[in-house]
Amino acid sequence: MSVTDKMWDAITTVIKMNDKVKRMATTITVQEQKIEGLTERVIRLETMLEIQAAVPNKPLRRISHKE
Repeated sequence: MSVTDKMWDAITTVIKMNDKVKRMATTITVQEQKIEGLTERVIRLETMLEIQAAVPNKPLRRISHKE
């Protein structure tokens, strides 16, 4: 294999890796958004439980949220 072939292979490998990194970055961004949404939901649930614990005779009411 000549030097030119080796360089060409190296360049194509870097280009392929760059594409994979970009796709992975997009996937990570989407996952971060999902995690943030779940964190918000957990915070709302914790708040409801804390309110319920403070007022034990009052029944829980459902809180709707927009997604």
